[in-house]
Amino acid sequence: MEFTAQDYKKGQPRWCPGCGDHFFLASLHKAMAECGVAPHETAVISGIGCSSRLPYYVNTYAMQTIHGRAAAISTGAKVANPNLTVWQISGDGDGLAIGGNHFIHAMRRNIDLNMILLNNRIYGLTKGQYSPTSPRGFVSKSSPYGTVEDPFRPAELCFGARGHFFARSVATDAPETVEILKAAWKHKGASVCEILQNCVIFNNGCYDPVYNKEGRKKNAIYVRHGQPLIFGENNEYGLVQEGFGLKVVKIGENGITEKDILVHDAHCEDNTLQLKLAMMDNEHGFPIALGVIRDVEAPTYDDAVHKQIEEVKAQKKYHNFMELLETNDTWEVV
Repeated sequence: MEFTAQDYKKGQPRWCPGCGDHFFLASLHKAMAECGVAPHETAVISGIGCSSRLPYYVNTYAMQTIHGRAAAISTGAKVANPNLTVWQISGDGDGLAIGGNHFIHAMRRNIDLNMILLNNRIYGLTKGQYSPTSPRGFVSKSSPYGTVEDPFRPAELCFGARGHFFARSVATDAPETVEILKAAWKHKGASVCEILQNCVIFNNGCYDPVYNKEGRKKNAIYVRHGQPLIFGENNEYGLVQEGFGLKVVKIGENGITEKDILVHDAHCEDNTLQLKLAMMDNEHGFPIALGVIRDVEAPTYDDAVHKQIEEVKAQKKYHNFMELLETNDTWEVV
């Protein structure tokens, strides 16, 4: 059966006009339709926050849980029903502050979840406090003189927790967002998609360099497995390895040709170069990497649990409660 985006739509979104959540929701509806998983075989689970209202706007099984616990509830849903496709929706505060412990252990266990991190570097619902991804020095209602903390970098946290899939897109870039969501769904295991989006009320402009198509041509690089890492308005720049790091070069200068440019390998188990790509930023003269940065196969927690259950059942002399009772001495009272 074929589905359309309309099959997954429900309700009227109640976010601020221009919020990145609107853009992402439209991309999620489209990705769900293209994945072809029926609404009744899909669950969308969130925590608390602006982005966590999203389950109200999907025509699937859905649940808004409590602050920071989206990954825990999603884990239970997936392990209890392994045939269910689970989309977990979290903001940077919900997912990485109070929910940070659940986030890293979902990565470590490699539970087959599609984990979406809508990162606007601010607490929006509670009116503009700095979040775990706000940059050092960020001025907000809870840091009027600027934060004195260094932020989490979601990719670094994911890789450090032994994550096997990480992708990134910009909320306003619908085609790329749909593609990484489909790639996350195809990946067997915990997949993290970081969505860069502005909060138009409390942190507007935080991703301006890449928030429109023209900006992405100059300030972003789309990484594709098996393809050279080139970028620029006319694909005139590329990435090469220099020592233990990366370097931006201009193709055609100093004898550099496209053959010298690194080729992206999203399937490499060693995440060294993948992490370097994910950590690039404009402040240090690099483009921001968009697309599937890491996609490596590994055993999943939910499969392992059910395999273990079947193995143990096969070794037992009993297979239900009555047979269990009969393994001990029994008496019949008349």
